[in-house]
Amino acid sequence: MTKRLALYLSLFLIFTVSSVRGQDIHFSQFYMSPLTLNPALTGVMNCNTRIVGNYRNQWASVLGSSSYNTYSVSYDQKMPVGRYDYFGFGGLLWSDVAGSLDFQTLTLKLSGSYARRVGGDRHKSNYIVLGVEAGGSQRSIDYTNAQWPVQVTDGVHNPNIDPGEGNLPENFLFGDVGVGLLWFSILNKSSNFYVGGAINHLNQANLSFYREDGKTVENYYTKTVFHAGGEFKTGKEMSLVPGAVFFHQGPSLEINAGNSFRFNLDGYGQSFQVGAWMRLARHFEKPLLMDAIILSTRFDFSNWGIGFSYDINVSSLNSASKGNGGFEFSMIYNVCGPQQRGVYCPKF
Repeated sequence: MTKRLALYLSLFLIFTVSSVRGQDIHFSQFYMSPLTLNPALTGVMNCNTRIVGNYRNQWASVLGSSSYNTYSVSYDQKMPVGRYDYFGFGGLLWSDVAGSLDFQTLTLKLSGSYARRVGGDRHKSNYIVLGVEAGGSQRSIDYTNAQWPVQVTDGVHNPNIDPGEGNLPENFLFGDVGVGLLWFSILNKSSNFYVGGAINHLNQANLSFYREDGKTVENYYTKTVFHAGGEFKTGKEMSLVPGAVFFHQGPSLEINAGNSFRFNLDGYGQSFQVGAWMRLARHFEKPLLMDAIILSTRFDFSNWGIGFSYDINVSSLNSASKGNGGFEFSMIYNVCGPQQRGVYCPKF
């Protein structure tokens, strides 16, 4: 019975997501997933090349093996132009799979940016960055394990009964375009802050699986993103690393804000962070409510950064989830090489 309820819940979530025109993926460690956050973050780094990987698992306590699994990998690089400015370019690939029917979105995007210095010198300066992104996505469903209401008699599922649904579409492709803007200020080698925004899905692609009639249209809701953060040195070996992000997409709104404490272990880039974050969410006509408390940690050594976080669910679903939310793992690898300019970008 429990397995069957989980399956029905999976179907409900899948078709709910379809009906709200595809709410986007999100990472609790948004600060370690720059290209999923804002295309203007492309190439904003202290090194020459950056490779990022993210993994998130959510609702395993409710859906078991049908839980949400999100994967993301990105590559970006910066290239000097003129005396002080930069071009950035990169690529992002992410996949989100949910439910017993493997409802999947697979996305590939390319992004570019231009960072221009608008004041200061090589040690203390202000930059404004414009970014754009474009790509394509595939959405798919595997109907192999589908259980339809007409196949259930007295609580027992009979897969031999024809559901009468005909030939259902299994996948489709669509394009996607977005823009972003970022401003960051370098106070010194150890302190900086930034604020940025992005608008995703400008073309509002049709997300309906039913396309043959030429009439069914479910436009992708445009998503607006605002984010801010920085690093502020408070002592010889400690810094505050606050951050916040605001998402608004269709009837949904999400705010994630918090702070990490960074402790430097030596003068060679080795450090660790511990932090706590709060996520507020609003879906449809519901009020803005507390959704999760997020505990996080991060380790940096040499050119590597590794982050872990865990969401403690405090929403109305906590009776079913028993407080369990999402586990997340992030990894960043930087390829630095010789640096010829003293510009210290915000660290992601």
